[in-house]
Amino acid sequence: MNNVTIIGIDLAKRVFHAHGAYADGSVAFRKRMARSQVLPFLTRQPTCVVAIEASASAHEWGRAIQGLGHEVRLIPPSYVKPYVKRQKNDTADAEAIAEAGPRPTMRFVAVKTEEQQARAMVFRTRDLLVRQRTQLINASRGHLAEHGVIAPQGPAHLKTLAAAIDAAEPSMPKLVRDVGRVYLEQIDRLSCKIAELEKTLRREAQCGEETRRLQTMPGIGPITAMAVEAFTPPMTTFKRGRDFAAWLGLVPVQHSTGGKQRLGRTSKMGQRDIRRLLIIGAMAVIQWAARRGTRPGSWLARMLDRKPLMLVAMALANKMARSIWAMLTKKEDYRDLGSAAA
Repeated sequence: MNNVTIIGIDLAKRVFHAHGAYADGSVAFRKRMARSQVLPFLTRQPTCVVAIEASASAHEWGRAIQGLGHEVRLIPPSYVKPYVKRQKNDTADAEAIAEAGPRPTMRFVAVKTEEQQARAMVFRTRDLLVRQRTQLINASRGHLAEHGVIAPQGPAHLKTLAAAIDAAEPSMPKLVRDVGRVYLEQIDRLSCKIAELEKTLRREAQCGEETRRLQTMPGIGPITAMAVEAFTPPMTTFKRGRDFAAWLGLVPVQHSTGGKQRLGRTSKMGQRDIRRLLIIGAMAVIQWAARRGTRPGSWLARMLDRKPLMLVAMALANKMARSIWAMLTKKEDYRDLGSAAA
């Protein structure tokens, strides 16, 4: 009797759909299950490949299914979509996942550990609070500008807003002053929470060997190091540093045909959090080099002489990504500090 070789599962909050297939691709079963029935059902199945879309709760399910002895393959949703036939529904999605799973050239997402997801949660929460604080600062500056109170951008100039509100007390309506102080109180509260989360990230970054090693590179601090550890799969997934840079979206988009190579703008695909932090770190290195001066004949000096600043930052971020791959695969600290800063 043939055994099921792959099971595709379409995840949901309450109702799950599974599609089982034999080695020749023929249908073994199609099943609709409640959430509480999924693990007992998989326990009764022979050891096989279980394919899941890399969507919400996929990593938690992946860890649970791996505990049953099955091989778990998480597939990016964009790679599953081409296998969906005609109408889109949960049954068709499960079948598409089962068809995409055994493809030899398919790219999969590594199942994250609970520690990785916990650190990613801290990072994402800090990022969310920073965006909320920026929204409040911009809103307060906009409202107060209508009443003649002007302050420079950024959280560093909030004291200017507070002092301006107090100084304009006789001429400014009481309602405007009260709402302005509400803004300042909320911004101050968010700043305290952000500082606490950053302290947590720095503490965690000092505990791991990889995060400590990453911080030896110019332009990488504890937050970037924690992002790399939390969001990247094992570096053995990538054959070379160029593949890791491409995974981060730091390579040009190709529009090549007929033997003619056409390269466009940066793809901006892949992990956007690490990409953004590497670009910020690259800009910091460039600004430091602009103040201190670059070493004559160095790569950075040559790039700054003939290329726009933002293009140099993107190129340096790509170079940093390749260096990260080399450092983590070879387990070595960054050794060329002088040429990176020069």
